[in-house]
Amino acid sequence: MYLLIGVSIQNYVAIFMNKYELAKKINELEGLTNDEKSELIKLLRSQKKYGLVWEDKPEDAEQRMVNEQPVLVEVPERAIISDDAEAPNHILIEGDNLEALTALSYTHAGKIDVIYLDPPYNTGNKDFIYNDSFVDKEDGYRHSKWLTFMNKRLKIAKNLLSDKGVIFISIDDNEQAPLKMLCDEVFGNINLCGQLIWRKKSGGGQTDIYFVTEHEYILVYQKSAAFKWIDPVEIQSSDEFKNEDERGKYNLVKLEKWGSSAHKEDRPSMYFPIKDEQGNDYFPIAPDGKPGRWRIGLQRMENVLNNNLIEWRKGKPYEKVYFDINAQKVKVKKSRSILYDVAENADGSYLLTSLFGKKDIFTNPKPVELITNVISHHGNKRAIILDFFAGSGTTLHATMLLNAEDGGHRQCILVTNNENGICENVTYERNRRVIQGYTTPKGEKIPGLTRNNLRYYKTKFVPRDKSPKNLRNLMALSTDMLCIHNDTYIEKSFAGKNINNKIARYFESNDGTKRMLVIYRAEAIQTLVELMKQEFKNAESKENGKLMVYVFSPNGYAYDDEFEDVADYVSLCAMPDAVQNAYRRVLPKKRQAQLLEDVAEETDSEARTVEESDLFQNQTYTMAASEIKDNREGGDE
Repeated sequence: MYLLIGVSIQNYVAIFMNKYELAKKINELEGLTNDEKSELIKLLRSQKKYGLVWEDKPEDAEQRMVNEQPVLVEVPERAIISDDAEAPNHILIEGDNLEALTALSYTHAGKIDVIYLDPPYNTGNKDFIYNDSFVDKEDGYRHSKWLTFMNKRLKIAKNLLSDKGVIFISIDDNEQAPLKMLCDEVFGNINLCGQLIWRKKSGGGQTDIYFVTEHEYILVYQKSAAFKWIDPVEIQSSDEFKNEDERGKYNLVKLEKWGSSAHKEDRPSMYFPIKDEQGNDYFPIAPDGKPGRWRIGLQRMENVLNNNLIEWRKGKPYEKVYFDINAQKVKVKKSRSILYDVAENADGSYLLTSLFGKKDIFTNPKPVELITNVISHHGNKRAIILDFFAGSGTTLHATMLLNAEDGGHRQCILVTNNENGICENVTYERNRRVIQGYTTPKGEKIPGLTRNNLRYYKTKFVPRDKSPKNLRNLMALSTDMLCIHNDTYIEKSFAGKNINNKIARYFESNDGTKRMLVIYRAEAIQTLVELMKQEFKNAESKENGKLMVYVFSPNGYAYDDEFEDVADYVSLCAMPDAVQNAYRRVLPKKRQAQLLEDVAEETDSEARTVEESDLFQNQTYTMAASEIKDNREGGDE
């Protein structure tokens, strides 16, 4: 259940007690000074609340994260890799979206440019699952559950958006009003860009009770005023000019002013007669029938008249505007709030049928044209796009089509669970076919959008207690997240050496411009630094930018002193501390007596050392967590 309120707190409380009773109870409180009691009463009287109030309903995914923290682990056999070194890396994450968003709060905080969401509409017809159960129309907490569900996810989404970011959310009448008020709270009503109305169908409606509902809504919120809405720009072609005479193709533009400021009194100097077809004086008329004004002034009007650029239609004068191939004219197509000519739901279903060769793969998929339309309003052709209600994967399909159209390098991140195999069999499979090509049921071969990489991840968990074993595990499992964080996926040898992957791993981006070294054993730092010295003697290596180095350090110490000789060439970060700090605002509070803030004491009487034979021979060394000890003061383990 939820309520919409716009009352002061004292009036809300007065339902249960009058002001006198409330003041009496506050004054009777123990442990507060008189000044503190006075401030409390002042606060209650001054603060007002306007917005949504609902009963928070605990969620299974959130409860799990009380004791465990999520990570993203790649499924390499599902990767689709292009031969093009500059192909963008798209990401598909299989898992609960609250858990996946938590992990993305480390990899992509402040990096997302566009979020498009098509969340469950909470119709009561088995479209919304909460804690593994469908929420039906008879559930008295249906709206509260939905608001709780959305609130947690939208708060993380806001943290993921860049300052120039924007979020689009599709919804229908079932939750449109609560969603708008929720977004006003999360993003701030000052950041409301507006609300688009999308015409989803033009026929049918036999099941509608009162009237045929043809539309849905798309709420649009910016992260901040730094976001700029980009209207589509089209280069004019001769095909757009519908009339033709001996001079060439032309269009007609009304000479009388329309819209605002169209009256004589608005611009008296632009109220004058011209000769009509019969030679009579013709004065401009405003749309309301009153004396109007011309769109152009007297001097330009004389030029139009002298060059025979006026054509009369139904007693009204129009200016002839000819197509000029040399003028390179462009036309800005101003966006409208009603999207009635984009595409309909039926188009989305038809495309899926063409992709899979059979019907009913997914219920009510959004048409790819709709998603292409909304994400194109962000002007960055290298934008990062997120959809954490991925469904059939339309958003990635739209991203790849838009890149192919305008030469962009947009990246897309999709998140969906695998309920009924949707992630594996629909979301992934659809976009695999889009990348690799497919044949329609009619036998038409559709070429693949091959200039794209798709990487598949699953959510896994590590206990939150800071034991040596858990921290080691978090470090190891976070390596795939580091690859996502830095867009570096290609594992290679380092400085010509094959490093034992239990001790360290080295990665580069597809085009070789980004480099990353992950060090799991601090004992290997000295040897690795010597390799770096040799590597950085190479001028080309220096030009490629700093080497990103992540080193296991349970207490947040990044071993700065050990890297002093190569400090100018490396960017150093302590792990897994960086991940835990990124999660801190997102993970629910632990409900135990004491968090293990400090790493446990050493588990061995002796510290392990790393010999060169261990570093360069993979079969020699094993990283057993029970053998690890921590000794921050000495800088070694």
